[in-house]
Amino acid sequence: MNTNVAENYGWSTAQADPSGAYLVPKIFSLLKQLNAKRVLDLGAGNGAVCGRLKAAGYDVVGVEYDKSGVEISRATHPGINFYNFGVQDNPAELLATESAFDAVISTEVVEHLFSPHLLPVYASGVLRPGGYLIATTPYHGYLKNLALSIFDHWDKHHDPLWHGGHVKFWSRKTLSKLFSDNGFRVVGFSGVGRFQYLWASMVLVGQKI
Repeated sequence: MNTNVAENYGWSTAQADPSGAYLVPKIFSLLKQLNAKRVLDLGAGNGAVCGRLKAAGYDVVGVEYDKSGVEISRATHPGINFYNFGVQDNPAELLATESAFDAVISTEVVEHLFSPHLLPVYASGVLRPGGYLIATTPYHGYLKNLALSIFDHWDKHHDPLWHGGHVKFWSRKTLSKLFSDNGFRVVGFSGVGRFQYLWASMVLVGQKI
């Protein structure tokens, strides 16, 4: 067993994650703006987001490292191709059966990765030239960090007892550097959920260089 890779994130049902209520509408808006038709969900979980993309007319494929998540996804959405790959795998394995993508989305995944640079590297490997990576992750900035301290929420927020939980905490600056260091030019940023500068999550858009 590779102790630097969490193989089970706890997927047991097809129920959509509550964060989808504020993340998915923003992702849909961005995909429309970018004129992306063919989309890979990298870290697709239980397939809920893929299902919504398919229903909206997108040509969508899902990649998920948690085998239980893949099984649930395939059972719930038989019309979508799901693959049991992680960001540490070779993107050529996916492209052996799938064509390149206009956009890769990755919702609330990068904060779980011990080697987060592998996410943009994998995305770049499956994108067409000039394609886009749209990644979301919990937002961190000065005011939000201060609020977490004032209200003594850091233990709950970090939750160190959750195996496979959040191991990286991102700001706009650090996530942007992750993109730019690994083959992407940052072309968009948005905060989503709750109030300005206390956002629940942020959405960063990068274009493959």
